[in-house]
Amino acid sequence: MQRAAPAATGPPAADSRRIADYGLLADCNSAALVDRQGSIDWLCLPRFDSPAIFARLLDPAAGHWSIRPAGAYRTERRYLPGTLAIETTFVTDGGVIRLLDAMAFADGQRVHELGLDSPHQVLRLIEGVTGTVDVLMELAPRPEYGLVRPLFRQTAYGGRTFGGPNQIDVRAGVPVTIADATMRAAFRVDAGQRVGFALRWIGIEDTSSVACAPDRVAARIADTVAGWQSWEDAHDIYRGAHRDQVRLSSRVLKGLTYRPTGAIVAAPTTSLPEAIGGARNWDYRYAWVRDASLTLEALYIGACSDEAERFVSFMTSSAGGHVGIDDPLQIMYGIGGEHDLSERELPHLRGWRDSRPVRVGNDAWNQTQLDVYGELLNALHLYQEQLGELHPEIQRFVAYLAGAAAQRWEEADAGMWEMRGEPRHHLSSKVLCWAALDRAVDLAPRLGGHGRPAAWAAARDRIREAILERGWSERRQAYSQTFDADELDAAALLMPLVGFLPATDPRMRSTIEAIARDLTVHGLVLRYRNAVGLNADGLDGEEGTFVICSFWLVSCLALAGEVERAAALFDRIAGHANDLGLLAEEIDPASGEQLGNFPQAFSHVGLIIAAWQLDQANGADGAAGEIGANRSGVDRQNDDDGWWARLRGRLFPDRSAHSGGSRHDRGREARTSSPAPAAAGLPQPRTIRARTRPDRCL
Repeated sequence: MQRAAPAATGPPAADSRRIADYGLLADCNSAALVDRQGSIDWLCLPRFDSPAIFARLLDPAAGHWSIRPAGAYRTERRYLPGTLAIETTFVTDGGVIRLLDAMAFADGQRVHELGLDSPHQVLRLIEGVTGTVDVLMELAPRPEYGLVRPLFRQTAYGGRTFGGPNQIDVRAGVPVTIADATMRAAFRVDAGQRVGFALRWIGIEDTSSVACAPDRVAARIADTVAGWQSWEDAHDIYRGAHRDQVRLSSRVLKGLTYRPTGAIVAAPTTSLPEAIGGARNWDYRYAWVRDASLTLEALYIGACSDEAERFVSFMTSSAGGHVGIDDPLQIMYGIGGEHDLSERELPHLRGWRDSRPVRVGNDAWNQTQLDVYGELLNALHLYQEQLGELHPEIQRFVAYLAGAAAQRWEEADAGMWEMRGEPRHHLSSKVLCWAALDRAVDLAPRLGGHGRPAAWAAARDRIREAILERGWSERRQAYSQTFDADELDAAALLMPLVGFLPATDPRMRSTIEAIARDLTVHGLVLRYRNAVGLNADGLDGEEGTFVICSFWLVSCLALAGEVERAAALFDRIAGHANDLGLLAEEIDPASGEQLGNFPQAFSHVGLIIAAWQLDQANGADGAAGEIGANRSGVDRQNDDDGWWARLRGRLFPDRSAHSGGSRHDRGREARTSSPAPAAAGLPQPRTIRARTRPDRCL
């Protein structure tokens, strides 16, 4: 389910556009955002984290490239099937035109070649459908986030900027003029006529490259579309109830992949706010270790094994630069493996709807977050079939991760939500340290002389006991945000997802209900709500509901046997996607408007995993957790290489034999607690059916 696009009758003011008005173009190196009126308002070349050439997304004067009818119009748009190429249809009184937008791949690239040797080129093609339409084109490059008005010289075929590292070459299929560093054209398009435009990034040392000739734009777009569709065809194994949404989300993850290294950016944008007018504005054009294991799982569900392999390789090679066991593992890296991501503000930009400051870089890179050990080891554990014989350096690195988790789990940290207040003993960090050691024990036989399974198992069990004793709030009847406290945190929903407790455990069941009751607004989940105010985390202002946390609730409800309730919540969350199916980081619970950086990889990861959990819960016999012959969500007719069997083994291994005793806390098997009432607006709970497989999805 996606929201229908509102009818557009002309270009809105630059500062009134909604985040959901934008669509993603990508070439597996960088990305652009184009609005429903045909304006590219965000473009970074040649990398996702390069300074923006167009940044009207963050300031009306910071550059754009618009193509639209001269008069009144209304629009419709869609992704061409199996692609991230956007077709926008403009309907006017005089006729209809289509605008095709794509970021080009190298000529002839298919399947896993996509993104290699990128030409760093944006292609735009106007096609006359019926009648005659007068069209306006305006291209205003403003490199370095709008700080520079470049020398923009007219050429025989269009124009070229000069000076600075971000030069562009533009070719136009109609006559253009250039004044005030802005290229303009006014032209008429008749039915059957095509007009092409191409923009190419040119490195400062490159004096020979030019953009695609206008009469070749249609062919280059067709080749790029064929490239996307070849990738989709090679990964089209998922057959679940939410197939189209999972396929689109898989394409988004592919588009947000930096092909040269395998890194996946959290989002292609910076400083889209978590609250309008607020200061919670961060740069997400980097790769987070926190996202590693869940992203890897989503890639497996989407059958993206090559992308998963490169992502694991990137994470291990980047994180392998640790100094010693006493030094914290860095939580995030640049897409080229960079470690220093120092943050600065851009005071010359107004910010989206005056949401200041605009930031580039992200100072969270030097925070201490203990959950990263579990995230990275869980990813390596998921990937162990592909690892083969481990290189001695990887053996030492895995042992380092386990040793660091065992030694440091009792420390306070910033937590997975990167709180900028005082360090605390976050429950989620302890749970992920437990997961790190749990996975390390499994991997120990492959670590040569570096494995310490007995010591790691003992540390794992100590962490488990501490979590069960100090992480439980009697007052809230739920697992809390931090040790010896009563605040709730949606991160507790990870406990079943990493195998710490089954979702049917009485305490876990009560925690799920407490979060559904006390951390939801209109059925959408907040990350946390502390006693001193909404989202009290050392930062000013508030934020919206968190999309991935809402999908975690779906997964937990499905694992607990609440299938109808989980399905209703899934539809509610997915219904906030825009008309193209894209999701931001957050949803404003009052207005339903998307907030935060866009599109957000983690939100689409959450959708894929929640859809998978619903498929598994809807077994052929109706029992939660049973995988039916025709309803598993995977086309096993195309499983000649045993992909399905391996996937199930990765995502649902039986860990109950070595989780520190029973999967519930020892001596408490008889303890019961009554489920709390369902949150307002959600379907009421029903009787929980017994599960027949372990409650974990990682």
